[in-house]
Amino acid sequence: MLNLCISATASNQGKTILTTALLYHFRKSVQPFKIGPDFIDPQFHKRVCGTSSINLDSFIMNEPQVKWLYNHYSDKKVSILEGVMGFYDGDDKGCSAYSVSKLLNVPTVLVLDASGSYITISAVLKGLLEYKKDNTIKAVVLNKVSSSMHYELIKQQLKKDHKDIIVLGWIEKNLKSLNDTHLGLDLKELDKIKQISKDVLKNIDIDKIKLLGKVKKKKSSKYPFKRIKQIDNKLVIVSDKNFSFLYYDNLQFLKEVFKEVIIVDSTKDEVIPKDCDIVYICGGYVESDIAYQNIKNSKRFKKSLIKHSLTKPIYAECAGLLYLGKKVYDKNMSDILDVGFTLEKRFNRLGYYYNESGIKGHCFHYTRAVDNKNGLDVLSKVKNSVGEVGSWQSVNKKVFGTYLHTMFRNNTKLLERRFIDAI
Repeated sequence: MLNLCISATASNQGKTILTTALLYHFRKSVQPFKIGPDFIDPQFHKRVCGTSSINLDSFIMNEPQVKWLYNHYSDKKVSILEGVMGFYDGDDKGCSAYSVSKLLNVPTVLVLDASGSYITISAVLKGLLEYKKDNTIKAVVLNKVSSSMHYELIKQQLKKDHKDIIVLGWIEKNLKSLNDTHLGLDLKELDKIKQISKDVLKNIDIDKIKLLGKVKKKKSSKYPFKRIKQIDNKLVIVSDKNFSFLYYDNLQFLKEVFKEVIIVDSTKDEVIPKDCDIVYICGGYVESDIAYQNIKNSKRFKKSLIKHSLTKPIYAECAGLLYLGKKVYDKNMSDILDVGFTLEKRFNRLGYYYNESGIKGHCFHYTRAVDNKNGLDVLSKVKNSVGEVGSWQSVNKKVFGTYLHTMFRNNTKLLERRFIDAI
């Protein structure tokens, strides 16, 4: 097997560019992973290689659980992990490219920005290598290189100073294929991805990459989660281009737990089936003008959801919570929960949080509640002991919405309380 972690010194240094190129190059035999709680990159990974990406989060899950998740999904010839921010960033919370790659014994390829520098790059690398001696950095790729001469200058310095580090090659500055392309979720044309991959890997030694990341497949670890017997109930997941924040393992786990799981698309005005027992609304976007237009006229969907809420449970995350409320600023929602929201100019929450029950999760939102009627859980940031109301429930306690995103497989108490016991 080929196992690699792609990291950098910070965000916007080239991780996504190199990851994209490698995922496309190995698309017929690659399993993508994303370190941390991010929802956007995994969607992009799937678009590039056609395989659902798996989040590995060693804050939300413990180490044996992360190991199991990695081993469980690493069933292809190649596994590529994209890091989060800089190599060590997040390590104070226990989840960084450093901590996860070390836990899984996956070698790291570090992308270094070479623009406007050459010898100093070696000093930066030295700092990264010496900061923690047990790091997994084995190779580097130089990004934004001006010319082959510029590359050779840096390469010779790195070989002189860091004899154990492999210099895999370089990515040209101002690649034409990237000039008119936003490397993100709006990149739909496969031919552009193909050209980007070709240009990015033009001066990178793929054979060295294959040797660097070649490891033996580890035996799967024992299942480190509480087992739940399959429930003879029907679950509806509202997941579409608005409500798109769905961890792939959450989907798979819910399919293991419930007898039947179906997906409903709110933007196509699909209805909640009358015989469904519980509804789960994913996070995503509903507050922006573009997102709201997708759902504003979904009257059949809204009516069926309201009817369901009168007697049956709903669990909703973030954008799902907003849709359950009365309004988001001037945009009418379903009015199922007695709470309204306003939209701020900067984010209201960003980072890891606990709820009052000790459930670990992640929040990132620009909205804020304008009242706290029926507010329930307190979301407490990891660094602080004081939080704010971050969850709401209906008077009949059947409907529950929260800002917290979490993983279900290791939070079976949450699943039992909000999904199973509420039925």
